[in-house]
Amino acid sequence: MNDHTYIIGEIGQNHNGSVEIAKLIIDLISRPIHDEVFGEVLKGMDAVKLTKRDLTQELSQSQMDRPYDNPNSFGKTYGEHREYLELSDEEHFEVYKYAKEKGLEFVETLCATGCLSLLKLFTPDRLKVASRDLTNLPLLAALAETKIPIIVSTGMAGKKELDDAIETITKYHNDLSILHCVSQYPTHPKSVNLRTINYLIKNYSDYTIGYSDHTIGISTPVAAVASGAKIIEKHITIDRRMKGTDQAGSLGPDGVHRMVRDIRILDESLGEENIFIVEDTTAAKNKLERSIASKRLIKKGEVIQESDIHLLSPGDGFKWIDKNLVVGKTTLSDIPANEIIYSKHIL
Repeated sequence: MNDHTYIIGEIGQNHNGSVEIAKLIIDLISRPIHDEVFGEVLKGMDAVKLTKRDLTQELSQSQMDRPYDNPNSFGKTYGEHREYLELSDEEHFEVYKYAKEKGLEFVETLCATGCLSLLKLFTPDRLKVASRDLTNLPLLAALAETKIPIIVSTGMAGKKELDDAIETITKYHNDLSILHCVSQYPTHPKSVNLRTINYLIKNYSDYTIGYSDHTIGISTPVAAVASGAKIIEKHITIDRRMKGTDQAGSLGPDGVHRMVRDIRILDESLGEENIFIVEDTTAAKNKLERSIASKRLIKKGEVIQESDIHLLSPGDGFKWIDKNLVVGKTTLSDIPANEIIYSKHIL
């Protein structure tokens, strides 16, 4: 997918039914990230994600009609609440165009086959399957038939559910990514089990593996990258105090900056599976490493004995492993005590 971690800023329903709020969140997602220590501008997020529901294919009628009276409600019933939060196909298109203007890719979660009408207006870069729909095999088939790359979350799945979903999707194409996920909001640390990422990497190596995060804070997604995740998905908001069930568990502006900064620094830090002397350590190596030095004043013409030498900094002289190049040699000039012995001093 990329040579860096693909970071998705999930708007979800945090736009609260407003295109303008969605655009403000995109402004936040698209901000450049500054590393103040090394003075570098780091790559920001890669993509923004919206969710589209078809309310005629969402919940049973009794659930849609049930009273929904709480501080985060946008309607008297749950159906009214959901309807308030839905953006139309045309509004999704407007948000898509704005994301593209900001240089972001666009990921769309389609929760029902009825949502495919949106594809008449534009083609998202990727389609997302929510955890709850991993067993919705008719939907998976319909999404896969579009040949648009698909990302699935495993928040409610075991191996069988995941394998059934993969079998359905791969009848149409293999451009598939799998995100480890836990559908607990917020996710308790004891439930996270980041080692599932390693399991997925080993057992589903044909696909890109990532992590969709619902924990509080940024340590878990950063650790997920260290565990091998190539995609990170995180809920984003402009203000965690805003009305809405997902706002408090999302990242606000400062959290977005810190998470993306730390992931980008980690991207640079992972390197390769090898051990070697890093070129940028040359100055420190010369300054701090130890070299063979004189223990006493060694006069011109003396033969150096092992008892005459020890190790001092800087590190630009002979190393102890090469002491045979010093011991037994005759000095060409006086060498004061506690000075590095260089090749110019000996014959």
